[in-house]
Amino acid sequence: MLVNFYGEIMPVKNRFAELQKEIAEWRHDIHQHPEILFETHRTSALVKDKLIEFGCDQVIEGIGKTGVVGVINGQTNQSGKVIGLRADMDALPINEETGLDYSSKIPGAMHACGHDGHTSMLLGAAKYLCETRNFDGQAVVIFQPAEEGGGGGLEMCKDGMMDNFNIDEVYGMHNWPGVELGKFAIRSGPFFAASDFIEATISGKGGHAAKPHETIDPTVIASQIVVALQTIASRRADPVEQVVVSITSFETSSTAFNVIPQEVKIKGTVRTLDPDVRVLAEKEFLRITELTAEAMGGSADAKFTRGYPVMSNSNAQTEFAAKVARDVAGECAEAPLVMGGEDFAYMLEERPGAYILLGNGDSSPVHHPKYNFNDDAIPFGCSWLVELVEQKMPV
Repeated sequence: MLVNFYGEIMPVKNRFAELQKEIAEWRHDIHQHPEILFETHRTSALVKDKLIEFGCDQVIEGIGKTGVVGVINGQTNQSGKVIGLRADMDALPINEETGLDYSSKIPGAMHACGHDGHTSMLLGAAKYLCETRNFDGQAVVIFQPAEEGGGGGLEMCKDGMMDNFNIDEVYGMHNWPGVELGKFAIRSGPFFAASDFIEATISGKGGHAAKPHETIDPTVIASQIVVALQTIASRRADPVEQVVVSITSFETSSTAFNVIPQEVKIKGTVRTLDPDVRVLAEKEFLRITELTAEAMGGSADAKFTRGYPVMSNSNAQTEFAAKVARDVAGECAEAPLVMGGEDFAYMLEERPGAYILLGNGDSSPVHHPKYNFNDDAIPFGCSWLVELVEQKMPV
């Protein structure tokens, strides 16, 4: 940790103050060309070219479809250790409203979650590690597509990444609006929620809106189901456990003002932090939906599709990640539980590791059309990534 003339904490690596402008330029380029899910072809090519330019010992494309992995050898490899560092690359299907001079050039797509910043910070760390190689072992930099719903982390794991590169531990990071710029936060154990998809088609008997007695109204049935599903959290789950059930789409088969529709489709999400609560939520969603429809004379075809699992930080690796964060920024807070999903969970299921939050300052929230990653966070994030490697595998 360094302190400037004014007593302010400065990033531990002065080199990143020098590199910040260059790294920010990479980010602005990526920001202007957002790519969705696995379609990160331009971004992946940029990453590959940069890693080769830096002098990575291996650069491998096509892992997890469009993922890229770089291997950097330390000065020595007496330890035999291999540390993985992961960043996500994909953008979101949102129309940007920031008004920046480097705004998205792609209609309907923008980097509204800061993955342009994550990718650029990991590129900056890779450049530094290739320059210095001040560690004993191997650093593996992992650039992942399709975090935003595509399960790119799972695809990279299914391609054998952890075993093929002999990764011992793996670390990830996400910027966090509302947290002071450059400050870190982390927690051990369950951190981000399992993210599951629910949907149902409720069928009745359509007819004229003036003659409801001749129909079986699926709108009324579906409305009852939406309300009843909230009892999963309020009456079925243990009150000390976390569960969110949100119905986010309600669509009738007819939009006419004088027609009772034949069917209604509902969609939504369930978020949990405990495997047993996840099982309970699935069972109760199916039971409530199907039996409520039956009791009211209709029927329901309900589906519960499992998405990302709970992302859980390993205890020892969390302590280490927090220690490194304190070295970089002077402190590391206890992060709250997050009910959002994160497919870094798949990597943490295969290897011990930890995921940390990096303050983005007073910005718009992620997934907002006016969000932007804060370039002043770059030295902090890069320093944390590099220090993980140098402290875990000292020469």
